[in-house]
Amino acid sequence: MVKSPFLLGQRHPRYTFALVALLVCAYWFFFTAPPPPRPVVYKHNHELKARLDREERKYRDMLPQRQELITKYGPTPSQVAMFPPDQEPWPPYTVWDFFPPVFNCPHELDRLGALGDGGKWMCGASRIESKPDCVVYSFGMDSSYSFETTLLQSTHFCEVWIYDSTKGEDARRQIPHSLRHRAHFGKLALGASDKHGPGDEPKTWTLKSLMSENGHSHVDFIRIDVEGWEWETFRGIINDFTTERASPPQAANADADTPGASGWYVRERDGVLPFGQLQIELHVWNQRFQDFLEWWELLEASGLRPFHSEINLVYANYNRHSGVELAEYSFLNIRGDNAFVKDYDLEKPEPEHPPPTEQSA
Repeated sequence: MVKSPFLLGQRHPRYTFALVALLVCAYWFFFTAPPPPRPVVYKHNHELKARLDREERKYRDMLPQRQELITKYGPTPSQVAMFPPDQEPWPPYTVWDFFPPVFNCPHELDRLGALGDGGKWMCGASRIESKPDCVVYSFGMDSSYSFETTLLQSTHFCEVWIYDSTKGEDARRQIPHSLRHRAHFGKLALGASDKHGPGDEPKTWTLKSLMSENGHSHVDFIRIDVEGWEWETFRGIINDFTTERASPPQAANADADTPGASGWYVRERDGVLPFGQLQIELHVWNQRFQDFLEWWELLEASGLRPFHSEINLVYANYNRHSGVELAEYSFLNIRGDNAFVKDYDLEKPEPEHPPPTEQSA
């Protein structure tokens, strides 16, 4: 005769407890586990392409004005002072006036993070709010992790890779415990070349090598604050992902002090940088205007457009003898199909019960 499991439970209570525990676990697993991420669905923006085209035309129209300003105070880039001396004729400009962020963000513009030092500006944060494969890189930390924390709180699936040459996994405690499973830390520096062998200190990685190591083909948002190493580092990034476009024969012997048809002194570049947005702090210590101009135009020729800038007045306040040498710029990458410039149609879910066909009817 087969024994009833209830009778077995009365004779062996431990079996009853085990059965109840198994049923509870099964219920929790099948009925309370979070659903898997769904494919990203962007809010359809019918005007996105038109807005981007309009902003690009406006940006290109600004380039001759920059050249006029260079001619006025140069007349060549090598003759333009970054910060004119406090003496007659007191020319009314600083280096930042040559590089205005006139490309308007085509989405909402938000500042994520704390007020004052630490917060960063982002264009279209809603575009990555529910993006399952959202990837963010953040290089160079100080004492504030408010931007990274706010971004994690504002998105469902974004994962943030935080790198600093002086901090490692011990920085994890700066992120709230409930968000740490989406934050990754590494003690390394971002550079123009790979130097991360046993004897290299600090360990330096290029963006290309780091993305390959992490298995990433794209980065949605990248933040860089590398204390003056941005000039060399970003030249390396541009050379790794883009190539210089060949110039027509008549332009090969053009005057180096005269911009080309594009409005830039540098040649346009082919290729797509692997990120959608860039937020970077620029440190113009000991920079010459002609070098700054060339570096900036490399970014423009590679598809980056500035949509916001913020002078670091905290640094200026404590270094009044040196001037406003630090500024944070936010760039949108207008090339490729990143989440901020590529629009998608709304996905229509398949009906659970398809309508009957004529044959089945």
